[in-house]
Amino acid sequence: MEGSLDTFTILIGLFGGLAIFLFGMEQMTDALKLLAGGGMKKLLARLTTNRFSAAFAGAFVTAVIQSSSVTTVLVVGFISAGLMSLAQSIGIIMGANIGTTVTAQIIAFKITKYALVMVAIGFGMLFVSKKEKIKQYGTMLMGLGLIFFGMQLMSDATRPLREYQPFIDLMRDMENPALGILISAAFTGIVQSSSATTGVIIVLAAQGFVTLEAGIALAFGANIGTCVTALLAAIGKPREAVQAAVVHILFNILGVLVWLGLIDQLAEVVRVISPKAAPGLDPLAVMQAETPRQIANAHTIFNVANTIIFIWFTTPIAWLVQRLVRERPKKGPEEIKPRYLDDILLDTPSLALDRVRMELRRIGERASGMVSRALQVALHGSKEDLEALARDDDEVDTLYDYIVAYLGRLSQESLQVRQSAQLYTYMSAANNIENVADMIETNIVEAGMTRLRNNVQVSQQTEEVLMALHERVNWAVQLAMESLDASDLSMAEKAIGAKEEITRLANEAENHLALRLAADDEDRLVLYRIESEIIEYLKRVYYFAKRIAKAVVEAEMSDLTEEAEKALEQVLAP
Repeated sequence: MEGSLDTFTILIGLFGGLAIFLFGMEQMTDALKLLAGGGMKKLLARLTTNRFSAAFAGAFVTAVIQSSSVTTVLVVGFISAGLMSLAQSIGIIMGANIGTTVTAQIIAFKITKYALVMVAIGFGMLFVSKKEKIKQYGTMLMGLGLIFFGMQLMSDATRPLREYQPFIDLMRDMENPALGILISAAFTGIVQSSSATTGVIIVLAAQGFVTLEAGIALAFGANIGTCVTALLAAIGKPREAVQAAVVHILFNILGVLVWLGLIDQLAEVVRVISPKAAPGLDPLAVMQAETPRQIANAHTIFNVANTIIFIWFTTPIAWLVQRLVRERPKKGPEEIKPRYLDDILLDTPSLALDRVRMELRRIGERASGMVSRALQVALHGSKEDLEALARDDDEVDTLYDYIVAYLGRLSQESLQVRQSAQLYTYMSAANNIENVADMIETNIVEAGMTRLRNNVQVSQQTEEVLMALHERVNWAVQLAMESLDASDLSMAEKAIGAKEEITRLANEAENHLALRLAADDEDRLVLYRIESEIIEYLKRVYYFAKRIAKAVVEAEMSDLTEEAEKALEQVLAP
C-alpha cells in the first residue's frame, strides 16, 4: 500500500486546498472589514470603561472582522492617543483571543457539500449587483464558500493516508502534547494564520487521524504560533505597540502552561457538552463525526477560561510589561516618524482613514504652532529664533511625505465612494497644511531675516495693526485644523466666514502702511517692503486654512446628501 501512495497528488491536493482555504479566509475577512470596520472602532472606544466590557468588545470586534492583529493595532492607536491605558487595553487583547475561536466554530460545521453553492451565489451577488454593500456581502459569502471548498480538497487529498502506516504513526506521536504544541506553533508561525492551522486540525480530525487530546494540544500550539504575527507587527513600532505584542505573547503562553497538564480533563468536559454522533456507527465513524466539533469547543473553552482567569490581573500584567519594555534612552535628536499610520490597517479603509486623520492632527498642530509664533519671531526674533522656526517645517514635511505615501497605498485598495471622497479630502488637507508651514518657513522667516540684515525695527503702531491681523488669521487656522480633526461643519463654516473680517483687517493694515510711507525715515522703504510682505503672507496663510475648511464642508455636505438620499429611499420603499 505504501508503494501505491501518490505523494505528488496528495501534496498538490493538500497545499492547493490550503491555498484556497487561506484565499477564502482573506476574501471573507476583507469584506467584513469593509462592512464593519468603522463601527468596530466606535464600539471599541465606547466599551472600554472596565476590564470586562473591554474583553467583550475585543471578542466581538475580532469575531466580526476576523483579525486579532487589527484589533491589537486599534488598541495601540488608542494608547498612543492617550485615550486608553495599557491596563485597560489588556482586556481587549484577551477578548480578541476569544473572537478568533469563532473561525473554528464556523469551519467545524460539516457543510462542505454546499461550498460551491455559496461560491456561486456570492459570485452572482458580486458581479450582478451594482450596490456596493451587496457586492461586499457577495464577496463575504464567496470567501466562506472557498473556505469550505478548500477544506473539502484537503480532506479528499488526505483520504489515502488512512492506510499509510508511517503517517498513522506520525499522528500517534501527536498524542505527546509537547510535540503537538511545537509542530502546531511552528506551522502557525510559518503560515501566519491560526485560522489556517485550526482548519487543518479539523480536516485531520474529520478523517480520524487526530484524537481529541491531540487536537487540543495542536490548538494550544496554534495559540502560541500566532504570537509570531504580533511580534512581527511590533518590529520598528513605538513602545506602545511592542508592549501590546508582549501582552499578547504573555497571555497566550501563560494560558497554555496553565492548561498543559489538564488536557485530559478538558477533553472529558468537551465530550460531555458536545453533540453526539448518531447511534450505530463504528468507533472510527464516531470519532470522525464528533471530534471536529469537540476540538472547536475545546478551543473556545480554553480561551474563554483563560480570559476569566487572567482578567483579574490586568494591572499586575501591565506593570510587568511596562518594566519588560521600557522607553528606549534617546540618543541625539528624535527621528520624526508617523505615530498612527500602520500598513496592517490598509485593507480596512475606514480604520486606515481614521489613522490618517489622527496623523493630520499631528502636523496640523505643528503648522498651527508655527503660525502662532510667526509674527513675534519675524518682528523681534534673533537669527537663531528664525532658524528654529524654519526647522519646525522639517517635521511637517517629513510627516507630510509619510501621509501622502500612505494615502497612495490606500488608494490602491477597494474603497467605497464615501471613502474615496474622504481620501481626497485628506490628501487636499495635507497639501494645504504643508503649504501653511512652507509659507512660514520660506516667506515669513525670510522677512524676519531681511529685518535683521537691514537692522530695522517695526514701529509700535504698525506692530499693533499687524498683530490684529495675525491674531485673526491664527484663530482661523486653528479652527480649520480642529474642524478637520473633528469633521465639524460649524467650525469649518466659522473659519470660512472669517474671510470678510480678515480682508478688512488686511486692508486697514495696508492703509496704515501707505500713510506711514510718507514718514521722514531713511529706513521707511525697507520697512514698508517687510511689513507689506508680512501682510500678504498672512493673507495667503488664511487662504490655505480656508481651503482646508472648505474641504471639510464639502465632505460633510456630501455625507448629509447621502444620508438624505437613503432616508428618501426608505420613505418611498413599498
